[in-house]
Amino acid sequence: MIKNIVFDLGNVLISFRPSEYFDKKDYPENINAKILTDIFASNEWLMLDNGEINTRQAIKSIASKSSLNKEEIAHIFNLRNEIIFPLDQNVRLLPGLKEQGFKLYFLSNFPLDLFEEVKTGYYFFKYFDGGVISSEAKVSKPDKRIYEILLEKYTLAADECLFIDDIEINVKSAESIGMKGLVTFGETGISAAIAKALLAPQYP
Repeated sequence: MIKNIVFDLGNVLISFRPSEYFDKKDYPENINAKILTDIFASNEWLMLDNGEINTRQAIKSIASKSSLNKEEIAHIFNLRNEIIFPLDQNVRLLPGLKEQGFKLYFLSNFPLDLFEEVKTGYYFFKYFDGGVISSEAKVSKPDKRIYEILLEKYTLAADECLFIDDIEINVKSAESIGMKGLVTFGETGISAAIAKALLAPQYP
């Protein structure tokens, strides 16, 4: 029986689509591509997620390899809070799920400084009973260890957890340790998918 619902944050409860943001801001296509490649798809971004470096170190390292200069890269990092925003249709599900008696948790790959800003600024974190982010755990999805850290931290049984993520490999990893998984294929409207997942047999 599912007692706990575990949410990824990015593109499940919070939109994070840098390419769309820079398109809307009319950045030239070549600059947009450079930003995405050199910053958001960089090894440094993964290291931020893993808590291996901080933002200052990431900016310095990226600047040493990119045609973007240090000031330009720092500016892009300062835009992160503009790039992300709550997906209200999904966020509105949280209080109803709490009223139904589910415990709610988050499990997400997130740089520490950005997460601290988001957690402080977004009201919906009050509905969570806890959570784990990669930069604090020092390990990122889809590594099985981050799921195990969540289970151990809150004494949760894997087969009593439904994990929701927009990336299939992350869901497969959760399922491999006994959690039930749900891949979201759209940014909004996951209510019906959650209801179906909760009603479906847990062991097909």
